[in-house]
Amino acid sequence: MKLPALLSLFIFATVASAQDGYVSLFNGKDLTGWDGDPKLWKVEDGEIIGTCTGPDAMANNSFLIWRGGEVKDFELHVKVRVEGDNNSGIQYRSRELPEVAPWVITGYQCDIHPAIEHTGMTYEEKGRGIFGLNGTNVLLDPTGALWKLSEHEPVKVDVSQWNKYTIIARGNHLVHMINGMVTSELTDCDESKRALAGLLAIQLHRGNANKVYITDILLKVLPAAELVPFDPAALPAGAVKIEKPRTKSPQGTGPVVPPTKK
Repeated sequence: MKLPALLSLFIFATVASAQDGYVSLFNGKDLTGWDGDPKLWKVEDGEIIGTCTGPDAMANNSFLIWRGGEVKDFELHVKVRVEGDNNSGIQYRSRELPEVAPWVITGYQCDIHPAIEHTGMTYEEKGRGIFGLNGTNVLLDPTGALWKLSEHEPVKVDVSQWNKYTIIARGNHLVHMINGMVTSELTDCDESKRALAGLLAIQLHRGNANKVYITDILLKVLPAAELVPFDPAALPAGAVKIEKPRTKSPQGTGPVVPPTKK
């Protein structure tokens, strides 16, 4: 394709995104609008790249934080891939923990994980843990108890390849998708612990060496939605109370590499 045609295609895509209400959060050149540890994050060939060189490189998971404001009700599309036996994630409605370390975040996360059950799951970093694995629709009641409302076949992807991750947050209902297919849904009726607004960020996971690549970050602000109340009578037939899932794969699919002794 010749340069004028490429330019026309780029202009068309940009205009179409603007008309659809999406705003690009990454300029493709540098980290303007973003804040993270400069030793860990860079831009190269139009991609944001985060690098963890191994178990001794980072004391905590570190995050590249968008400084354009808080997100509330929104739809977000991000293309991501991860190299190495480890995982990443997209944080939203989150907050910083400066008492732990700079660029450390707690809050909702859409996981990007090589273990199929974890990728696209609903999770809370440094908080309440896993809510719904890939393939589940779950609800937290006002006491924090977890209900499985329904389940479906997990969405299978190779996270080392480019995939499009979508997060739709409306009120207390959260939907995660990969390549247009729903992975997990959460309705959070735990008023004392849920978040309705907060920061947007990308995770670089400590431990096993890995690189995370990010591009095409598009955000659309949605009108404020009504909160879904907890009504036991409205639970679907077959809804059951379950224990919160645990993980056998805290980093990737292989063994956790222990820190090197000095």
